[in-house]
Amino acid sequence: MSVVLPLFPLNTVLFPGGPLRLRIFEPRYLDMISRCMRENSNFGVALITEGREAGGTARTTVVGTTARIVDFERLDDGLLGITARGGQRFSIIEVKTQSDGLNVADVEFLPDEPAMEIPDDLAILAELLKQAFVQVGTAYGAEPPHFENASWVGMRLAEILPLPMPEKQQCLEMDNAVERLRLLRERLDIRQA
Repeated sequence: MSVVLPLFPLNTVLFPGGPLRLRIFEPRYLDMISRCMRENSNFGVALITEGREAGGTARTTVVGTTARIVDFERLDDGLLGITARGGQRFSIIEVKTQSDGLNVADVEFLPDEPAMEIPDDLAILAELLKQAFVQVGTAYGAEPPHFENASWVGMRLAEILPLPMPEKQQCLEMDNAVERLRLLRERLDIRQA
């Protein structure tokens, strides 16, 4: 079953449970954000593969993540600042552009990853994340950390590590939490002692 989502093409990858801060200034996105806030609904975020965030049209990856607005503020420069949280992964079936330039997508939701324990040979990644979380944890609000969950740890590491966007996207598209952790360990070049 497909649903229609307003689509926000960005030069970033949003993961389920991940934070997203945006400055909104384009009329099409201001309208979209006010509608989402009024209706308590989500919008979709997908990584741009061609085009720009502001102005014009942009092509995106097929897999993205829903975003729910959790806070907003009027910024010093007069723009609207929003904080959103990543929800469910989706696959885009078709994109249409409305007359106001907003992209809307027919999407199918992808299944949530089951919670999995972290294998012993990958436990170092959870330890690394615990150390990093001292610095970045506030971005996740009151949500408690799940350092024992392979899916949660892999998605948080993929968010905060300085990986190229195509690799972050690859991590988002992976359906196996342990394989994602193995890929990240490889990228970090961590060898067991």
